[in-house]
Amino acid sequence: MRFLVTAGPTREYIDAVRFISNPSTGEMGLAVARRALQAGHDVALILGPSPLDPPPEAHTIRVISAQEMLDAVGAEYEKCDALVMAAAVCDYKPRVAGNHKIKKGDRPLTLEMVRTRDILLEMAPRKGARINVGFALEVRDPLKHAREKLASKGLDFVVLNSPSAFGAKSLDASIIAPSGGTDEFREITKDDLAAVIVSRVEQLRASSERRA
Repeated sequence: MRFLVTAGPTREYIDAVRFISNPSTGEMGLAVARRALQAGHDVALILGPSPLDPPPEAHTIRVISAQEMLDAVGAEYEKCDALVMAAAVCDYKPRVAGNHKIKKGDRPLTLEMVRTRDILLEMAPRKGARINVGFALEVRDPLKHAREKLASKGLDFVVLNSPSAFGAKSLDASIIAPSGGTDEFREITKDDLAAVIVSRVEQLRASSERRA
């Protein structure tokens, strides 16, 4: 199989030196890439600004913004069998980004923000027999919102976690299937969760091939 994995944050620039981002290090997505490689699969890795090194065996494409990540995923998608969207992509960006550093002044600074394009939603019409996996980081009504994401984007399963997962070695997570089934994991390491994700993708692929 060929896995397409996204990892890390994105940056949405306000001016030449300031940007909006999040605390993601990319560790979860990198763990998925490593586990897929260890299982004998090819891996294309789309990596946002991360302090961590990608596995050398992966075909790594470095990006910065949400638009760059969308473009890279779109270019690689036709060549993959499974997309694991583990990146923490910014949902909003400034409508206009300045080319120079904004000067400090006495007046408040107001930014007009616009939505970034949803990568999984953009890939949904092209899905075909591919396996698409999403991540949901939710605080309020997490199961409800994760199931909505699962349905609206045509995902094969979604991995639900919380903001406490940023920078942590272990986390609480749930894997939610379209059937409504939920597998819960408590204090699981990101490496072990990555192994579960890769195994689940392999099972779905094998099941699809048996039906074909």
